[in-house]
Amino acid sequence: MSSKRTAAKTPNPNAHPGLAARFKLGTVRAGFALGSRLAPKHTVNRAARLFATPFASSRSRADAAQPDSDMQRGQLEVNGETIATYVWGDPVLQPYALLVHGWSSFGLRYLPWVAKLRALGYAVVTFDQPGHGHSTGKLCTLPEFTDTVHAIGQYYGEAALAIGHSLGGAAVVLAQDQDWHARKLILVAPAADMKAATGRFFRFVRLGEHLRDPFHAWLQRRTGVSVDDLQIHHHLPALGQPGLIVHDLDDDDVPWGEGERYAQYWPGARLFTTQGLGHRRVLDAPEVIDASLAFLRGEEVGTRVIGSLNLPLCM
Repeated sequence: MSSKRTAAKTPNPNAHPGLAARFKLGTVRAGFALGSRLAPKHTVNRAARLFATPFASSRSRADAAQPDSDMQRGQLEVNGETIATYVWGDPVLQPYALLVHGWSSFGLRYLPWVAKLRALGYAVVTFDQPGHGHSTGKLCTLPEFTDTVHAIGQYYGEAALAIGHSLGGAAVVLAQDQDWHARKLILVAPAADMKAATGRFFRFVRLGEHLRDPFHAWLQRRTGVSVDDLQIHHHLPALGQPGLIVHDLDDDDVPWGEGERYAQYWPGARLFTTQGLGHRRVLDAPEVIDASLAFLRGEEVGTRVIGSLNLPLCM
């Protein structure tokens, strides 16, 4: 009887997907909490690799996507990885829009945008980041996101428009330079601060705060870029093109304040705020696509955020 009572009290993580996920998360958190104290170097390496590993669902969702027959599949080599590309129209003969997905997502996530952008006369180019969708690779970070955006952009030439979601929004901004740029930018729920992002990761997996510097050092060794250089407000004042930032007040992944920061530090940018869409549904919500198309037609969308470079950031 005692063994039966014990068994009845032991949770079976395979009995329900939600329970399985919670059971696994609890195990990961316990391992990181213990490892932070007993084996900090090993734990930092393990945590950093986890932070840089896209979810496997990126590949399965890309496999399940059903684009129309007008799409042309291709691939480009970028930094030793084979990057899957998806093109509608002719980016050489038509002004083109470059669509950049976010973390653990995939290029064909933008399918709801394609027909409407084509109707405005744009060719459309999107792609899967390294380690995502149908592209090769296992690890990926913001500098690699940025390098890939820049390489794809250079291949097709100056873009009439670039749209970025989440981490892809930050990558779009960081990719702008004299060698490649887009004439207009739309950023949906863009991440603004890698320090804040790593802080959220630390809290989520219960990693010891004393490992923050070694964690950042791991990322810098991998990419050659410090997390300080990836804080987006350092780069926004140099942007000269029109920009629309879309962010939802109920975004639990990237706080609305990070979107506001883009509008505050980017001269001439406008902020379009939604509510109730969260971080993912905001990308293909009809009202967001409609507002973005209105922005492209030259209509006034969103609000201007008045800020000063001398004001402290609201973290």
